Amino acid sequence: MKITWLGHASFRIEVAGQVLLLDPWFEGNPVFPAERRAEAIAGATAVLVTHAHGDHAADAPGVAAETGAQLCGIYDWIGWVAGNGGPEGLGFSKGGTIRLGDVAVTMVHATHSSSAPGVNGGPAFAGSEAGFMIAGGGRTLYAMGDTDVMADMALFAELHQPSHALVPIGGHFTMDSTRAAFACKKFFDFEAVVPCHYATFPLLEPNADAFVEKVAPLKVLVPTVMQPIDI
Repeated sequence: MKITWLGHASFRIEVAGQVLLLDPWFEGNPVFPAERRAEAIAGATAVLVTHAHGDHAADAPGVAAETGAQLCGIYDWIGWVAGNGGPEGLGFSKGGTIRLGDVAVTMVHATHSSSAPGVNGGPAFAGSEAGFMIAGGGRTLYAMGDTDVMADMALFAELHQPSHALVPIGGHFTMDSTRAAFACKKFFDFEAVVPCHYATFPLLEPNADAFVEKVAPLKVLVPTVMQPIDI
């Protein structure tokens, strides 16, 4: 499994013949090099969206239409996209599993919020926030999505036994480094974790240093934008 950070909470995940784009966000992403967009989306087979906030979902329908990739997310948001002129997608819900070739993607709970642009700039209902268990190539990757620490994680660990995780650490909108480190050490037996959702805006933690220190001795694969990580 090859994981490439696209900045913020966006990732390119290559596994078992699939190229999955997780929450691809390019337009307005201050840490993504715009000139490398074509490289980032090349060969995409599926676009996975954790929730409807713009920094996760705004570019996803367009990327799916451009690449021909299957747009996947919670049923309500997929319907919202189609109802607003976007591509038809594959909607599923928490506890559900979809097959993308030899890759199984199970939607799991997260605790955050989720809304899409509505009438007069107000929020529109777009389903619920989620995370994903992505299993393929002998690995299971837990993409936590935007979330706080929650007791459900103990059940996820027992059910899915993920070997690696994409962990939001930035604070303010998600767990900060202290809460993220607690979650990783309390509930899981990870081989390594990849931090995300930090260093994008001044409100968020500026780097992963505190997380690396607090989650020790767990191995942290601190990502660099557009540099692949093999797990």
